[in-house]
Amino acid sequence: MTKRLYRSQTERMIKGVCGGIAEYFNIDPTIVRIIFVALAFAGGASIYAYIIAIFVIPKEQDVR
Repeated sequence: MTKRLYRSQTERMIKGVCGGIAEYFNIDPTIVRIIFVALAFAGGASIYAYIIAIFVIPKEQDVR
């Protein structure tokens, strides 16, 4: 089975991007969320990356 990146339907707070990234790398979603927030305060690039990821990464139900 190949690993695929998708927006999580179970580990989600806003749109499931951080949860999907965490599931892909098999880490705790809280760590990914903290990294996104830290990068947002460090310049804001993660905010734009998150918005783009919402439209680029497919939903979990669309993949399976």
